[in-house]
Amino acid sequence: MNQQESSRFEVFLEERSYPLEIGHDLKAIILQKSDELIETGTKVVAVVDDGMRKANPEFLREIYNSIPYLSLPSGEKTKSSDHLIQIWDFLASQKLDRSSSLFAIGGGVIGDLAGFAAASFMRGISLYQVPTTLLSMVDSSVGGKTGINLKAGKNLVGSFHQPKGVFMDLKVLSTLSSREFAAGMAEVIKYGMIGNRTLYEKIASQTKPLSYDSPSLLKLIRTCCIEKARLVQADEREMASDGGGRALLNLGHTFAHAIEAVAGYGDYLHGEAVSIGLLCALRLSKSQGFCMEDPESMLVDILSSYGLPTALKHSLSISTLMEKMLSDKKVSHGKLRFVMMKEIGDAFVEEISEVCKIEEVWASVGAA
Repeated sequence: MNQQESSRFEVFLEERSYPLEIGHDLKAIILQKSDELIETGTKVVAVVDDGMRKANPEFLREIYNSIPYLSLPSGEKTKSSDHLIQIWDFLASQKLDRSSSLFAIGGGVIGDLAGFAAASFMRGISLYQVPTTLLSMVDSSVGGKTGINLKAGKNLVGSFHQPKGVFMDLKVLSTLSSREFAAGMAEVIKYGMIGNRTLYEKIASQTKPLSYDSPSLLKLIRTCCIEKARLVQADEREMASDGGGRALLNLGHTFAHAIEAVAGYGDYLHGEAVSIGLLCALRLSKSQGFCMEDPESMLVDILSSYGLPTALKHSLSISTLMEKMLSDKKVSHGKLRFVMMKEIGDAFVEEISEVCKIEEVWASVGAA
């Protein structure tokens, strides 16, 4: 990877537009932004993933010296009301006001959780996202969705709160485990399936799996972020009624969120559940007469090349999974809605009334 290579582009949302910086070793740029805010009298704090803090002490040391921070445990279980209150109490103890700024430094869990804290504290303070996992770079840090999980389901409480800026430092990916990197690739593969067949085929044609030091990684992340920004710009609050819009980003996620909720948060990484969900989405599409020219084996081979699961590691109850699905945010008027594909690269949203078809898909990945 060219360490001097970098990229910058804008997410255009009128007065809520913001820049994305993608590059190698962006610590100086992040510190510059923090210093600029402090010089104007703005109070600045950070919420940091504890695993990130331990794995990248050099990356964070100067930030610690300049602003107060709260470190929280890694993992999906942290995305809870208890930890949300902990952040609120921390912000209050630092005497933050409505002009203050919060930097969320970590993966998707910290981004979502700290983002919701920023959205709700004082009815909204400024947020800067510093995603440190591949999954959070290509997905959760862009678009303004924030939230926490409940026992009833994932991301059921939250809000839309766009950041003021996003800083993606690829250098921190060198400390990411291969399992975490693979989880991020599930979201990358998703982008190919919903609207960029060229990306999907390019991933499929790789002679070896991508890794943190692949020369093409920055361009790949940029491509995914541009794809997401395009959908967010057209449908910021996921209100499109034409069977598309931002909801397309949920391909495989109705299945994935049910898996995470039933198995227990943390049993599967989010990207691992999405991997199974993508295969479920393809099988559901085929059951409706779509994607007939797209071989399932191609998707299975891509997922397997990254060590991603294509079946449940232990059986889960179909009835319980179906019950969790009915708590999904995409349910409308009590009816299940799924993102499906006419073909790879052409996704749409559709209500599915044939419960047996959904149950058959669950059975195909090992549910009973």
